[in-house]
Amino acid sequence: MLLFAVLAGTAHGSNEAGEWLQFGLLQVTLGPLAGAIIGYTGARLIDTAAERAWATTAYQGIGILSLSVLAYVFAEIIGGNGFISAFVAGIVFGNCIRHPCTYLFEFMESEGQLLMLITFLVFGAALLPEGLAHADATFVVYAVLSLTAIRMIPIALSLLGSGVRLPTYLFLGWFGPRGLASILFVLLILEETEIPHREELLSITVITVALSVILHGISAAPLAAAYGRLAARMGECEEAKAVSDMPLREGLTTNNIPEP
Repeated sequence: MLLFAVLAGTAHGSNEAGEWLQFGLLQVTLGPLAGAIIGYTGARLIDTAAERAWATTAYQGIGILSLSVLAYVFAEIIGGNGFISAFVAGIVFGNCIRHPCTYLFEFMESEGQLLMLITFLVFGAALLPEGLAHADATFVVYAVLSLTAIRMIPIALSLLGSGVRLPTYLFLGWFGPRGLASILFVLLILEETEIPHREELLSITVITVALSVILHGISAAPLAAAYGRLAARMGECEEAKAVSDMPLREGLTTNNIPEP
């Protein structure tokens, strides 16, 4: 969506195009930088507080959740993208934290899923009617391409050399990155400036996300079951090899959890 905004700006002269390029670069550089700083610093501080018994488990959880808000605000203040910052902060935090964050693990499995569902509920109630009001047949065609070729090809390229087989390429390409972040980015762009074709940009994004919710939701269970049966018959292959867990989840499920 940032690329679309830059292209839209080029139609109004080089000055505006330059401003959009500067805006895009700041979003994708200062955002990750802010997230990395907050994620690393937060992990070190929470580790220290836990080791010295300065905070109970409940307050450690509050501190962990507040880091995402702090990462977002910090990035926005310095001109970066708050959403990217919060995402990077979570990655850095999960790889740097040493203390068992039981509260965060439980939050990801329960409240985190609930908040995601609430986000989609708000999307359907508030944005879907507005997006459909400006819908066009070409938007639907683009949405279908976005859910297939436009994202399957990059995912396939990223898997080159991994040794996985064609069914895995197709499975990961179909169930790869989904459209929740697209809602946030298009709202960010529309809020930042008065660009041309605002209604069309919103409508395309809304239709794409709506189709993703419907098609991925309907196909998730049957395709996952079919892929599981197929993978079981593959024998010795890359898909059958054991993989390490996420650092945060691994730390919670091995030496950091005391035996009952």
